[in-house]
Amino acid sequence: MRVCVLVPLMSLVLVVCAARSPYQAVLQHSRIRGRQQGPNVCAMQQIKGTNKKYFTNCKQWYHRKICGKPTVITYECCPGYERIPGDKGCPAALPLVNIYNTLGVVGASTTQMYSERANLREEIEGPGSFTFFAPSNDAWAALPAEILDALVSNVNIELLNALHYHMVNSRLTSEELKHGSSFPSMYQDSQVHIHHYSNGIVTVNCARLIKPDQHSTNGIVHVIDRVITAVSNDMQTVIDVDDDLETLRTAFAAAGLTTLLESEGQYTIFAPTNDAFQKIPQETLSRILGDPLALKDLLNYHILKQLHCAESIVSGTSMETLQGTSLEVGCDGDQMTLNGKAIVTKKDQLGTNGVIHYINELLIPDSAKTLLELAEGSSVSTVTKLFVDAGLSSHLTGSEALTMLAPLNDAFKGSMTMTPNLRKLMANHILKEQLSSKSLYHGQELETLGGLRLRVFVYRNNLCIENACIAANDRTGRFASMFTVDKVLTPPMGTVMDVLKADERFSLLVGAIQTAGMTELLNQQGSLTFFAPTNEAFSKLPQAELNSLLRSPSELSGVLKYHLGEGMLVSGGVGSYTRLKPLQGEKLDLGVRNLTIYINKVPVVDADLMATNGVVHAVNSIIKPQPLKIDLEQADGPAAAVRSAATTAVDTRSFRNDDLFQKVLRSRSSRTMSRSQ
Repeated sequence: MRVCVLVPLMSLVLVVCAARSPYQAVLQHSRIRGRQQGPNVCAMQQIKGTNKKYFTNCKQWYHRKICGKPTVITYECCPGYERIPGDKGCPAALPLVNIYNTLGVVGASTTQMYSERANLREEIEGPGSFTFFAPSNDAWAALPAEILDALVSNVNIELLNALHYHMVNSRLTSEELKHGSSFPSMYQDSQVHIHHYSNGIVTVNCARLIKPDQHSTNGIVHVIDRVITAVSNDMQTVIDVDDDLETLRTAFAAAGLTTLLESEGQYTIFAPTNDAFQKIPQETLSRILGDPLALKDLLNYHILKQLHCAESIVSGTSMETLQGTSLEVGCDGDQMTLNGKAIVTKKDQLGTNGVIHYINELLIPDSAKTLLELAEGSSVSTVTKLFVDAGLSSHLTGSEALTMLAPLNDAFKGSMTMTPNLRKLMANHILKEQLSSKSLYHGQELETLGGLRLRVFVYRNNLCIENACIAANDRTGRFASMFTVDKVLTPPMGTVMDVLKADERFSLLVGAIQTAGMTELLNQQGSLTFFAPTNEAFSKLPQAELNSLLRSPSELSGVLKYHLGEGMLVSGGVGSYTRLKPLQGEKLDLGVRNLTIYINKVPVVDADLMATNGVVHAVNSIIKPQPLKIDLEQADGPAAAVRSAATTAVDTRSFRNDDLFQKVLRSRSSRTMSRSQ
């Protein structure tokens, strides 16, 4: 956000714009939300059942949630202001006092007390210009007893050094606390590390600023939510000294990533503990540890490209890893979550070049998985079991370059018993090369383990392999890939004519095709879509009309060719207002309603009977041209009427006797006479 101020200068007006920090933007939003309560009132969101409060951004205001927990709105004085009894809002600016006295009025009285005990009072009351990151009263109360005892048992050294580490010998407003910056503290110039996030959260060594910018006569106080400790080690050193990370330490060394952990940077590591490694099957762990590429991908999947303290997370967001894919990092109350799971056991172990959060589960990216591991625990568990039952496990766990076509569980109806035919079908769901769906093109042929060649169809709304269309993003494993598809594959088995002859529902149609002399058309190479009338469709015709039709090969051919579309159109390629050119006639109008395909309002009762030269869709009614629609004001004479009539595949000679056609002629004649006059 930028703030622009008009500055008059002689006859000119200059527009001066200053960039506003994310914190200032959130603060401004809180001021806007609180202005009805009076001047200088800020709306705060407090997580129910806790003392945690946040200035509110737009998203939080409408969702009324932080870290998945409901919040209540409270109205408090904005930083630097106070209430006056009897007046609305917070009209009075806080009087400027020194840092010591400021600590007492901003919720940091415990810090004030310890400052006096450590003989720091004189320094923070006297001349100078300091920044004090002051732990709140709750922060001191939350400090482990053994650490607090160590501090207060040696106030002249330990406590004084700890407090000096919370101080910087210059005045720093929240605007100057830039993301990734660090400042020398007053304890041996040890650095304090600042992170200023886009959601308005500001942290100091991962402690959140809860009351920033409390000005005083000799500096600024920023109240923080925890006591911070000095940071002097890089992340590799942090890992080296912790026995709980012994397996991770060995893995980093084997993958050659030790240098990364020692270099300058701002990373986040979700560090799996020894227990996390032990939870996965030993066979899987041994395979990954023995594969340098898989191991490097696995470890990089645990490292984010930016540093994120736990307090910076107030809602779920996708964050990119060094492995190249993303983790969904979120929170649930006080718990940090990864991909929706609360597996973080210890947070905010800060190093000079990043932060470490401990996790009790290993995160295995797709790029380190076998085909079988890609499919496990997902929406394709039914077909995974069928692959195993069909004896294809060696292909699913090996190092072959393959692509699995995995139908969703919903694609299977009823129980499946393994038979020789089903075993062969499963083999035809595995392609003999590792593919990306982005590389597929229309007309491409793909060879399966079962020896078939499957065709690729690219439509405006879908990408299909035979009748099965891709229903989710690719999953790319170590050696193989998985395409999730919406249907069980129906491999092509013979020509269109072969498909019709093999199905008793089309016995009358087969006879009609032979009468019309179209057998060769449906047997030859090509690409056709046949909306094939079943015996029921023929039985719906009046007997006299049916007999007349069957006695006229030319008329029968015209009717059947109106059911034949040019090109392959499987059901997954049909969208709203899809049109198909028939072999005779102008067009067929297709659409989808309640998962059913309609052609000229006739529903398809059985779709995607695949053939080597086309696809068959069964219909229980003869398809007729759509009713003619003519706008009398837009019609342009007899020629337009003839063209419109042609779109219905109706003989224009018979149409000339139609009353509507005569009206068009009279309307056209009348307009012509008017123009000639």
